[in-house]
Amino acid sequence: MAPGRRFPRWLAPGDWNAFFGLALDNTTQLVILSGLLIGVFKFPADLVLGRMVPGTAAGVLIGDLIYTVLALRLMRRTGRDDVTAMPFGIDTPSLFGLVFGVLGPVMLLTGDPMLAWKVGMGVTVAMGGLKLVLAFAGDWVRRLVPRAALLGSIAGVAVLLIAFLPSLKVFADPLVGVTSLTIVLVALVGRVRLPGGLPGAFAAVLAGGAIFWIRAAMGAGPASLAAPPASLSLSLPWPTLAWVPVFGEALPYLSLAAPFALATVIGGIDNTESAIAAGDEYRARDILLTEAVATMAAGLCGGVVQNTPYIGHPAYKAMGARAGYTLATAIVIGVGAAAGAISVLVSVLPEAAVAPILIFIGLEITAQAFIASPPRHAPAIAISFVPAVAALVLIELNQFLAAAGRSLADLSAEGQAAFRSLLVLGNGFVVTALLWGWALVSIVDGRLRRAAAVFGACAAATLFGLMHSPLPSGALFWPWRPGPGEPMVLAVAYVVGAGLLFLFGRARGAS
Repeated sequence: MAPGRRFPRWLAPGDWNAFFGLALDNTTQLVILSGLLIGVFKFPADLVLGRMVPGTAAGVLIGDLIYTVLALRLMRRTGRDDVTAMPFGIDTPSLFGLVFGVLGPVMLLTGDPMLAWKVGMGVTVAMGGLKLVLAFAGDWVRRLVPRAALLGSIAGVAVLLIAFLPSLKVFADPLVGVTSLTIVLVALVGRVRLPGGLPGAFAAVLAGGAIFWIRAAMGAGPASLAAPPASLSLSLPWPTLAWVPVFGEALPYLSLAAPFALATVIGGIDNTESAIAAGDEYRARDILLTEAVATMAAGLCGGVVQNTPYIGHPAYKAMGARAGYTLATAIVIGVGAAAGAISVLVSVLPEAAVAPILIFIGLEITAQAFIASPPRHAPAIAISFVPAVAALVLIELNQFLAAAGRSLADLSAEGQAAFRSLLVLGNGFVVTALLWGWALVSIVDGRLRRAAAVFGACAAATLFGLMHSPLPSGALFWPWRPGPGEPMVLAVAYVVGAGLLFLFGRARGAS
């Protein structure tokens, strides 16, 4: 600390670079959220931009403000000038998980955007509540669940939903999309420095957007996307309890949401340890409680996506950032969303120019699952992709049937049987992937009795519809309720598998 200064310096030149990176990342998430809800699932723009986006951004505002305060408190306690705040923002995997697993399905099933929004709020609040509980047991959870199982279940979402679906946007407008994708791959994957030190994501969106709008000015390209930009309008994220009366309808979707909440808790612990290794000794409980409170606040204010501490504290520290960048991000994202700036960006940025950033994010998350896990656990990560493939095929098949004006009843008997198999494998796919990966990790490590216990958990989860639900909505149910017989048959199959694993384990004396 400099002589004569009462408190350590919390703002440094490096905060500007860090702010641009963190703010652009969060802005991109909000633009993508808006584009998916409005463009893919046909939610009303005023509902998305006037309630969902400002509410989701409110979580970023609260989380980054608290992390700023935590950094200032650490500075004062240690007397150091070089403390860097933890980065915070919108969780990308759960953005896609909730859009394609909760909001979109409810919209397609009911045609009621208000109901879908309320269900999304209820799920978000529940995720925050779960994280609030797990914040006090985060270390125990981390020791219990193998990293390959957890990261593998999220990697399936990453490569098949986060990377694949945006690839369709890229090739729907290849002149814009491939140009942006090339820049993203060179700058962010290849780590090639761009002229003038331009950030790769910014350069990609700038180049793709320039091509799009120059082409539109020449009277070419998709004219429907070349509409006049939206104007700013104030939409304050007021708290609401509109989700409470429909919370029962949100319960079936908690089986999909819970693993995402669990993933951010364990990720928060990992990120805290990373910050400690870089010299900033934050308490894991403080970091986790912040994300829990911010997520609940976002849901209460109309948000539909959870928040999380971001990976990359050491990178921001290497930039020379302190606490100014999180403060600036909180203000820009929170106030900008409430002021309608996101609606302007949605109308200006073409989807094909933004989609490559999602492809990069999907690739990074998938690669991390393999890199951060022991090589011998690679098969466990790979098997976690299988249920996600079924979920992806279900999404595309339902869209094709709807576009063709056909229903499941129009399919042949063989087609209906194949659809039911997809439904059973795809519903609750995140839980299925997590437990399958966990079981295979245990088998690879020779812990066959533990694998048997995981198969027992699969049987119990199947009986309640937490995984393999045969219902089109993926809803939970009571085991004794009359209905399709698949859950009981699957549960018995898992019990048989558990018995075999136990016998094999007993024969070789495995733990």
